[in-house]
Amino acid sequence: MSPVKPGKQAQRSRETRRRIVAAARDLFTEHGYGATTLQEVADRAGVAVQTIYFVFGNKRSLLKEVVDTSIAGDDEPVATMDRDWFRAAVAARTAQEQLRELIHGTGQIIERTAPVMEVVRTAMAIDPEVAAEWPQDRDPRYTVHAAAAAALVAKPGARAGISAGHAADVLYGILSPELYLLLVRDRDWAPAQWEAWAYATLAAQLCEGGQDTSAAERTS
Repeated sequence: MSPVKPGKQAQRSRETRRRIVAAARDLFTEHGYGATTLQEVADRAGVAVQTIYFVFGNKRSLLKEVVDTSIAGDDEPVATMDRDWFRAAVAARTAQEQLRELIHGTGQIIERTAPVMEVVRTAMAIDPEVAAEWPQDRDPRYTVHAAAAAALVAKPGARAGISAGHAADVLYGILSPELYLLLVRDRDWAPAQWEAWAYATLAAQLCEGGQDTSAAERTS
């Protein structure tokens, strides 16, 4: 039997990694981090449990990969602020245009990550080593919103006198996974309804002239 070519071997390894991460994401969100064993993940992914240890080392590292790929939407090593959607939002001509693009892109991330971050919060409470993976002194999500806010307040259409720091705080609060889950999961809002409401709310705070607040209601 001929040996597997390096390119094909790398592709197989990547597909195996993706199956493991997908299985872990499903099991963590279905049963919780503490109740999920790596053997269960291996069974669902169709691999040997030793493969998970070889690829990830331990369950904490696997959880970190689940979070990272949920944020990105893929397994490419590209930071959020280097993603095409974020660069396009920051490059928008007006504050209103940037806000629309930022909310849309952020909403897609939150839709993927909100259930996973619930798992992370629980895992941090029961495993100090998980907590060490997510230092609380600086939330990466705030770093992204701070960069967006700095660009937004300098654009035409931004509310006069508003600081980048205040804008970052408002973006961080309104575009939070917790608030998204409260409205979309607990109150049965459609994602499009959340997106329209988020724009109306943020435009009223950050843009000149505000926004017609009935926009969110019209999507319900």
